[in-house]
Amino acid sequence: MKTEKVALVLACIAIIIGIGSTNGPVRDMLVQLKPQEGLAVWKDESVITHDDLRSQIEANAAKLSAPPVDAVLDRVWKAIPGYNGLEVDVESTYRNALLQPKESLKYVYRQIPPKVSLDDLGAQPIFRGNPSKPMVSLMINVAWGNEYIIPMLNILDEEKVKVTFFLDGSWLSKNPELALEMQKRGHEMENHAYTHPNMSNLSHARATAEIEKTQKLLKQTLGVTNKWFAPPSGDFNQQTVEIAASLGLKTVLWTLDTVDWRNPSPESVIVKITSKAEPGTLVLMHPTASSSKALRGMIQGIRKKGLSLGTVSQTLSPERILPPEVE
Repeated sequence: MKTEKVALVLACIAIIIGIGSTNGPVRDMLVQLKPQEGLAVWKDESVITHDDLRSQIEANAAKLSAPPVDAVLDRVWKAIPGYNGLEVDVESTYRNALLQPKESLKYVYRQIPPKVSLDDLGAQPIFRGNPSKPMVSLMINVAWGNEYIIPMLNILDEEKVKVTFFLDGSWLSKNPELALEMQKRGHEMENHAYTHPNMSNLSHARATAEIEKTQKLLKQTLGVTNKWFAPPSGDFNQQTVEIAASLGLKTVLWTLDTVDWRNPSPESVIVKITSKAEPGTLVLMHPTASSSKALRGMIQGIRKKGLSLGTVSQTLSPERILPPEVE
């Protein structure tokens, strides 16, 4: 009986082999079961691939890292804000890459704050942002020029740029709807005193009232918590800066002046600003015919230099402008 069973099994195997040697589905199945060149079925190279990936991330992390820059008190520029350092979170970047291997490599960054900030420098005027930060801010002081405000707002919308408007308090009290329109379009609203005086000529009490009255009006009219004070005509003294500081405000001036109140040609304004704009530059202007016509050209010229545009708060912030996260 056992001999018969063995003989039956061998006969079946012979039949299958015979069928497989001819054309047909069985032969095709058997061919697919044979070892084929180019298929690394048993070869696991995942460890090597992962090591290469980590090495790539670590190498790029070394290139992308930058130390923080402390805020400093400069002899010419007075208070210059700090700038955050940068480092790549290698472990988080590596883990994310393993979890999503088919996607582009995305870097996870950490910002390292400087040891010295603007607050540590005390009551000091500010004329520029940190020269390591590739950002420029447009400061628009408003005490007149209503007819140019909407055209300028429209250009800013089209160019997707946010600016800081410094409002004269007496102007704000008469033009709340126009101020609300500026704010509705996403711009920063700040303090330009109340009656546009020369601040250095005022008594302590009067100077305080000029700043504080506009500060309260910004809160009542726009719901704004005021952070910056721009002295009218750039006129100030140490008393001015200390009064502003006592009210929780930092005194900010400018790096470049359009001098648009003299009605220069728009072309000359564009050339002046775009040729001299640098990282950290604060550009002063007003709602005038010159600046209104030059605005788009200034924005485009600044961008061509690889600089972004932001509000005064953004430009003077230590927050770092990050490199592209995707490789």
